[in-house]
Amino acid sequence: MQGKIIKGIAGFYYVYVRGRGIYECKARGAFRKKKIKPVAGDAVEIEITDPVDAEGNIVSIAERRSLLIRPTVANVDQALVIFAASKPMPNFNLLDRFLVMMEQAEIPTTILFNKVDLVDREEIERIRRIYAASAYPIHFMSAKENLGLDEIRRQLSNRTTTVAGPSGVGKSSLINRLQSATRMQTAGISVKLGRGRHTTRHSELIPLEGEPSAVEGCLNTGGKGEAGPSGGTGDPVGRFLVNRHFIEDEARVLEEDSPEMICEEIRGRYQDARGFIVDTPGFSSLYVPDFEKEDLAFYFPEFLPYMNACRFQPCTHTHEPQCAVREALDRGKISQSRYDSYLQMYEELSERRRY
Repeated sequence: MQGKIIKGIAGFYYVYVRGRGIYECKARGAFRKKKIKPVAGDAVEIEITDPVDAEGNIVSIAERRSLLIRPTVANVDQALVIFAASKPMPNFNLLDRFLVMMEQAEIPTTILFNKVDLVDREEIERIRRIYAASAYPIHFMSAKENLGLDEIRRQLSNRTTTVAGPSGVGKSSLINRLQSATRMQTAGISVKLGRGRHTTRHSELIPLEGEPSAVEGCLNTGGKGEAGPSGGTGDPVGRFLVNRHFIEDEARVLEEDSPEMICEEIRGRYQDARGFIVDTPGFSSLYVPDFEKEDLAFYFPEFLPYMNACRFQPCTHTHEPQCAVREALDRGKISQSRYDSYLQMYEELSERRRY
């Protein structure tokens, strides 16, 4: 059975299987011997060891398309870097560091500015101009006013997206808005994972809204069975089982003198995910990835058209005469804000190499 790890903690891995739900799994000892550690986002093959409690073992891990080290998450399709247009004022240097991280990991990135209801059109255009030459897709929205949400939802559909950004910019509000139609599902998954929603301590894939399955659950008296499809009295199966918390929490409690079997639609119907958001801890630091300072310019896309035209090769684009990158800066082809970020990161990488 194939699935995707949505969270790993204390040696347990919670695997989402489309159409069935969440299984609590352990990794086989062979992974430890090979020094392979499953991570959130991994596509895995599992074997079911306990169908009643939805438990299993991870037997294989598919080849990873991508891997972020900090935070550790695999197979990310894209990144959504979120900052506020105001309150707090955007820290463009921090934003540029996030962009460098994603460039190094070769993950396509979209920039999102939240709280645009707090700024005027002139400020929006000023922000847009800073990143115009970089060619990053840039969106403006207001989670509070529900502006621009449909466009973001389309951007995230059927993809695994890591969300980055500092505290206070509205990441939680955005995730809550995107999950508004799946709160019951998410609450049930939180029970299985043993945590509250968005209490982010480990990298976790949060399922986005999907199509509800036509699931009906039944309770019977006398402990003859917990639930079954369309009124069945046998053991629970797959998706019914992994949503057992919905059945226990939401279905009516039957009295001893009630009819033996009463069926009702479970209000916590399972929904197949239409993509995932990677909710990650510790993703707000001023961290610069560890690479050679000579490589930094390659992670600023707007520098690339000019780098080969510099008179001196290799060129650091910091002080050399007839540097095509600096000439582009003087002509307004590269924003001063972006270039200042480059200089600061270049200096930090230079200092790091001295020690």
